Amino acid sequence: MVLFEKSGILTIGSRLRWLADVITHDAAEIYQLYGIDIKPKWFPVLYMLFHGDDASVTGIAKAIGQSHPSVSTIVKELKAASLVVYGKSDDDRRATVVRLTDDGAKLKERLHDVCEDVERVVTAIDSKAPNKLWAALDCWENALSEKSLLRRVKDVKSSREEQNVEIVDYEPKYLMTFKRLNIMWINSHWSLEPHDLEVLNDPETSILSNGGHIFVALVNGKPMGVVALCPMENTEYDFELAKLAVDPESRGNGVGEKICRTALEYARRKGAKKIFLESNTLLKPAIGLYRKLGFMELKEYHPAYERGDIQMELTLK
Repeated sequence: MVLFEKSGILTIGSRLRWLADVITHDAAEIYQLYGIDIKPKWFPVLYMLFHGDDASVTGIAKAIGQSHPSVSTIVKELKAASLVVYGKSDDDRRATVVRLTDDGAKLKERLHDVCEDVERVVTAIDSKAPNKLWAALDCWENALSEKSLLRRVKDVKSSREEQNVEIVDYEPKYLMTFKRLNIMWINSHWSLEPHDLEVLNDPETSILSNGGHIFVALVNGKPMGVVALCPMENTEYDFELAKLAVDPESRGNGVGEKICRTALEYARRKGAKKIFLESNTLLKPAIGLYRKLGFMELKEYHPAYERGDIQMELTLK
């Protein structure tokens, strides 16, 4: 098929669906060939009942990897065809199970030759392939059960986008970005406090002139994240990690982690031993990041901001 020749493995989902459609179409005609009036989609449910005890719809769905509504619909169709009935479990009279009728049990014998012939044909086809399809499917299913396709793509996307992230030192030209990003995240949950405006309006005086440092994350050259190291006097801490803000467009691609790690490495080079931060537990992604970086929650805290409800510390090694 032209699409698959051009796209390669990129369209594996479409190719598997096409192959499934081809096989399902033939399966319907194969049943007719043997004079058996069943639908191909019934077979997985029937097979489980043929080779096991009575089972609940939930149990069957789990065993064949289909949704509960899908299996429930199939069971209703099988019941209408007089192949199964509902009953009570022998182990738990409160539980409803599906069991074969006499006609359903007889169908197992009628399908014996069909299954044997089909297995012979499928095995012959598979033997001609250099890589065995069934074994390959096992490999794919195991891999995706360990880590979904979505999660894998997210990781690759983050890795690629992280390569486009550059951390630079603050310059006056980044003042509006520093202010905008911080005001954006604060206003999304709370209200600005006087100390916020004091710092955001003049970071050079409130942070830089006191020996602090501000870092800016550039994504493809565009400022999309900021964080500050603010010196702390008369405490056991050398710096406060503060004013972390990332543009919503760049969240989830490692900007926050990269800019924080850069800031912490800077503090380490400056001889800092302990870093402090204050946050709010509503900010779950941020708290998760801080824990990943090694920050530990303080048992006692005295918030400097009304919105603060958690304080954390990190001992640099």
